[in-house]
Amino acid sequence: MKMPSTELPEARTAATPFTSSLRGKAGRNGRSLANLLSEEFAHKIRQGLLSEGDQLPTESELVRSYDVSRTVVREAISKLQAAGLVETRHGIGTFVQPTHKNASLTLNAREFSESVDVLAMLELRISLETGAAALAAQRRSTENLQTLREALTAFERNAVSGDDTIAHDMAFHLGIAQASGNPYFRDILAHFGTLLIPRTRIPSIQASEHEPDYLRRVNREHEEIYNAIKRQDADSARAAMRIHLTNSRERLRLAQQLSTPPTNG
Repeated sequence: MKMPSTELPEARTAATPFTSSLRGKAGRNGRSLANLLSEEFAHKIRQGLLSEGDQLPTESELVRSYDVSRTVVREAISKLQAAGLVETRHGIGTFVQPTHKNASLTLNAREFSESVDVLAMLELRISLETGAAALAAQRRSTENLQTLREALTAFERNAVSGDDTIAHDMAFHLGIAQASGNPYFRDILAHFGTLLIPRTRIPSIQASEHEPDYLRRVNREHEEIYNAIKRQDADSARAAMRIHLTNSRERLRLAQQLSTPPTNG
């Protein structure tokens, strides 16, 4: 079994005109605007107005066209990534994914209840690990980089063979905390252990880890974080970690929306 190719279809700049349908709505809260923006692009993709391989406008272009903040644009893109509709490559752009790969995760009643706590954990991790990644980029040693590379290699090897990847996923994140030079980052992550990894607590997510598209996205997100740390780019390391964890959060939120919550009484 081979890992799915990381090559994207030949890039095409989307020819479909992008409207300024959000202009004048900047008074709304950022999340509402992000939902509106992501829904607009999701509609274009599902209706075939945007095709596989088409490149979305840049972040700056979206900010100007829709009269929204960069935060709104980034959250909207994360929602599209979580839904499997687009994929972002650092320094290159965001591209439309094949629609046939967009499998939706749904939760049963027990998983729905557990997902509430997992979301809270992901919010904590976003606040904590983005800072750790930025510090790791500034302070990492050659030994730190070797530890991270070993974790990534083991993750990919086990993904190919179908073996468990959770321990290596955790090792990668602990390695970043160690590279930050602040022992409290590692202590906090080690305290929670593998409970930090959503698929250890939600079987539906654990089953989906063997889906080729899922594996490819996780592997690429890890590589983006590693590369930013390696070149000592703190801002990019922070952004790459935020994208990685936000994608997990938004994917779980989407699953909640598609699932029927448990009834009371």
